[in-house]
Amino acid sequence: MVDRNVLTASDVTIEYPAHSVSSAYTAVKGFTLTIEPGEIIGLVGSSGSGKSTLAQVASGQAALRTSRESSPRIIGGSLDVLGFEMRGIKRSKLGKLTLGVGYVAQDAGSNLTSNMTVAELVAEPLFLRDKRYDRHAAGLKAATLVDALLLPVGSMLKLPHELSSGQRQRVAVARGLILDPVLLIADEPTAGVDVSVRGTVVDVIAGLQRSRGASALIVSHDLETLRRSADRIAVVHEGVVVGLGSIDDVLGDPRHPYVAGLAREFYGAETEGDEAVSDEAVSEDTESEDTQSEGFGDA
Repeated sequence: MVDRNVLTASDVTIEYPAHSVSSAYTAVKGFTLTIEPGEIIGLVGSSGSGKSTLAQVASGQAALRTSRESSPRIIGGSLDVLGFEMRGIKRSKLGKLTLGVGYVAQDAGSNLTSNMTVAELVAEPLFLRDKRYDRHAAGLKAATLVDALLLPVGSMLKLPHELSSGQRQRVAVARGLILDPVLLIADEPTAGVDVSVRGTVVDVIAGLQRSRGASALIVSHDLETLRRSADRIAVVHEGVVVGLGSIDDVLGDPRHPYVAGLAREFYGAETEGDEAVSDEAVSEDTESEDTQSEGFGDA
């Protein structure tokens, strides 16, 4: 646990540099946000609003890319993550940063190593950090996360191609959580996940992080889930923060047309057939992902 903000963004501007036939593009403009220890922040915005760019830069993933020609870079302001200034950060410091920052990409589930079982995939980061890590303890920790994310217990011995896209994404979430990161940055962690368990996935992320005094930045379009799990949301539109605070405060008193549109959709959906949608989703998930009660076996 840390006694300072885990993330402090002050007037951050992020640009994709010009390359080939493409001119420079500013994806994030003057972004300001702090995340305190134990705080869960939701990042909301339309496609192309800069959310994923922020996630890549704050997690250090953008700086880790082999080719930086098309990688986003901070050109204005300051972004401090766990005491590391991300503007112009050297690759030599990224290893230390990633010891405390976990990252789950939108397409993480589709990029799992194809010849490893779920048990191996979830536990692998433990052995990458410490080759002498106790295998039994690693298997137990992996199984606990798999169970918490409502993956069928039989999936522990399966390969990625034997799982649905939503199940693979949950494996990626478990993998991102296995090292107990001080800050987890999850970019649409429920992409492709059955609607009936999306809320549970975000609840697990928020609950595990908060219980350890750790934090999370969750990029999501699921406002109802964020309302239940996040302490605050930041709404980004065309690279600019246009709403910041608790979800009810932001949507209840919108100060920007984009936020007003979100509020109309959100509060309108609350009064329409939510119960019917929920019943249908539960029925679908019962058929496709029946959670078993047998033991995990050796992991």
